[in-house]
Parts: sequence; structure tokens; C-alpha cells
Amino acid sequence: MTRGIKHRKKAKSKNKGSKKGDGSSSSSLAPQLPVKVWQPGVDKLEEGEELQCDPSAYNSLHAFHIGWPCLSFDILRDSLGLVRTEFPHSVYFIAGTQAEKASWNSIGVFKVSNISGKRREPVPKLGADDDEMDGDDGDSDSDDDSEDEDKDAAQGPSLQLRKVTHNGCVNRIRSMPQNPHICAAWADTGHVQVWDLSSHLSALAETETEGVQGVAAVFNQDPLYKFKHKDEGYAIDWSPLVPGRLVSGDCNNSIYLWEPTSAATWNVDSSPFIGHTASVEDLQWSPTEPHVFASCSVDGNIAIWDTRLAKSPAASFKAHNADVNVLSWNRLASCMLASGSDDGTISIRDLRLLKEGDSVVAHFEYHKHPITSIEWSPHEASSLAVSSSDNQLTIWDLSLEKDEEEEAEFKAKTKEQVNTPEDLPPQLLFIHQGQKDLKELHWHTQIPGMIVSTAADGFNILMPSNIQSTLPSDGTV
Repeated sequence: MTRGIKHRKKAKSKNKGSKKGDGSSSSSLAPQLPVKVWQPGVDKLEEGEELQCDPSAYNSLHAFHIGWPCLSFDILRDSLGLVRTEFPHSVYFIAGTQAEKASWNSIGVFKVSNISGKRREPVPKLGADDDEMDGDDGDSDSDDDSEDEDKDAAQGPSLQLRKVTHNGCVNRIRSMPQNPHICAAWADTGHVQVWDLSSHLSALAETETEGVQGVAAVFNQDPLYKFKHKDEGYAIDWSPLVPGRLVSGDCNNSIYLWEPTSAATWNVDSSPFIGHTASVEDLQWSPTEPHVFASCSVDGNIAIWDTRLAKSPAASFKAHNADVNVLSWNRLASCMLASGSDDGTISIRDLRLLKEGDSVVAHFEYHKHPITSIEWSPHEASSLAVSSSDNQLTIWDLSLEKDEEEEAEFKAKTKEQVNTPEDLPPQLLFIHQGQKDLKELHWHTQIPGMIVSTAADGFNILMPSNIQSTLPSDGTV
């Protein structure tokens, strides 16, 4: 298992400017080093070399922090539009801190607005010397849109932050899908607490600010409800089908079912679900069966539970040869369950094949360090994103297969600038790097193609250019 943040340091605002070794220089006589494509796990950095991000690989890429690092966060469903494709974007978040002292922790409720970006071509267009088409025949509306996007990018995103004091580090935090102002937070004190953050979200929605964040307002607030486990834990999930229904799992191998008795109270069954022989690491409710959920554990197993039956698993199977850290149940293809392990492996299972013995339909050993987060795309049934302790965030598309003709065409268009390593799986669609000690990621359910990740050095918002095929072609909102 890989849980806590290795080196907890509070982020500080830095003046904008070039970093040492980033290739920028005040002298125009500085030698220009040749650019090469970095292959993770293959290439090594020589002394004085530094990785540089290629902006053309993203439709949007932004970084920010809220002070102390956050092990867990969630993106809140909002009323700004069910399918949003036009920049700039605004996003609401909750996150729990991992501060140096217990009393310094908080739940951050924040809004990031003016998230700029630009649609880019996954394959670069031919240059003027190679293209015989007249460039003056372009669409003037497109030029106007580009100018607007450039203005938004120059201004930069703005961050509005409100903090609710929290005793102890927040191990994991989740917003209720049906009522996003209600959230559940796992604390390292062993408490699971439910919070009503509606007043903070309303305040953020009513105010508009420009530029960088100011000093965040801090509030003392009591939770709606709290329950004490026998040990701390990390596993927690709200039911997507029954508002208020919750499961929480701890390091003492126990899983507890929460049933809502009102809008602000819960009945937590005193008799836990027991079946794992080691810590319960993650929980996922079925997207179609209101009484069914899945769990994974340090014991290497995945279990399927039915709350109407006995407090033992309806099914249990060996999933990995090491700790199973994370789970994701596909909301668009409910028979598919993805899991990530401490040994860096990713497995995809078709639950319809469980009775036949071998339900694994895909297995990847690309990552060499523990998997810290995994999540299916809410817009593309075959796509999922993964984060690992190797500081890589990867995006996979299970529908892809190796196509030699397509590769030859791509190489011709890029003039051999990009050569894909032979040992990379064809399903590996994108690799994002640059964050240290990656811990969790989420897709935005209302902005197709947007992923947000948290790490020891803050948050990234990214929209890779080569997954724009998931966006509606008509651009409707």
C-alpha cells in the first residue's frame, strides 16, 4: 500500500519566471539543444538535463495549490451545464489537507474559474512549404475564437478558496453525487465525518474574482454526523443510486454500511461486513445494483458484496499478487471492473465471466511502482485514467489495437519526429508527467476530456489533445 504523502511541505506562491535549466535564457546567443521525445522507464536524464512539457500535447494544462498537499479531493457536480465544451471553464472542488500538525488541517472548498485552453490537432499540420492549400481561405470566426482564447490564457485561472477546520489529516474525501454539497471525509483519527458545505459553495457561486488567490477565509463548523471506526481507513464511497447510502472501510478489515434516516442523520450498522484478512483499501458501489458493492484489500483480493445477504462476500477472488490499492466500476459498461495494485499492475475484469474462473480481459504491467488511483472515463466506456507512484498519469483506451498502416501514416505526417517505443502497449493513449508523488485523479463528469490530479506539489488540470474524439462533434452545451 502507498498512502501518505512522503514529504509534507506547504506550497508557497512563486513569482512567475523561467526555471533554471528550462532552456530559456536572456541571451539570444544561448545554444539551442536538440529536442527529443522522452520515454518513461527507458530514457535517463543526464546531468543538467530537465524535462520540458510540450504544450501542443494538451488542449488545456494548468497547475495550482491550496497550501498543504492533499491526499484526496473530489470534483463537485454543478449547474453550469451537463456537457461543457467551450473555454473558459469553471470547476468546483473539495479537498482534504495533509498538514504537518493535526490542528493545521482543513477541508478546502474552492472554485477554479477562467480555465483557458485551445483545441489542438493530435497530429501537427504540414508547414507552409509542404501545404499547397491557400491559408487565406480560413474561417475568420475561428480566428476570433483563437483571439478570445489567447486573452483568457493571458489572464490565467483564478482560485477562490474557503477552508473548514478539520482535526487530523484527511485520508479520503467524497461528495455525494445526488447532493454535492454533502461530503464524507475519512480522518486519520479513525473518524468518518459527514459535512454540509452548502453555505461555502453558495458564497463561491455568488462571488467573482480575477487573478490569483488571496488569503483564504477559515471557518469553524461542526459535522452533520460522525462515526468512529476501530482504526483509521481510506475506503469510502457514496451510492450512485440511493441518495445518502454510504460504505466505509478501515485498516482493521471491516466495512460499515451507512443508511440515511433523514437529510442529516445516518444509521451505521454496528455489525460490519467481514471477509478480508487485511486492510480494506477501496470501495465501489455498483452503478446498476443498489445493494451491491465491491471492495479491495491488502490481502490481494477483490470481494463483491450484497447488503441484503449475510455479512460475508457474495464472491471473492485473488486479483493481484500484491496489495490491491484502488478500484473503479465502469459506469458506462457495468460489467467491467478495473483495479490497480502495489506492484504497479492494472487489471480489467468482466464480471460476467467470474463463474468461469478467469474474468481478466486486460492486464497491463507498464507501471513499475504502486498504482495510487484508477478511474473509468464518464464519457467513453473503453477509456480509463491511472496514476502511479512513478509520477506518471496514464490514459488508456482498451479499444485500441496496433495498426502498422496507421503508424506509418503518423510517422509520415510528423516527419519521423516521433517514434513510439516498440514495448509500449497500443492501448496506452497518453502519458502526463511533472507532478511529484501522485495520489489521486478524477475525470470531470460535465467537461469531457478534463482530468484533475493531486500530488505532493499541488493540483494539475489537464485536457490531452488526443482524447478530443470523446467530445461531442457539434459542440453543443
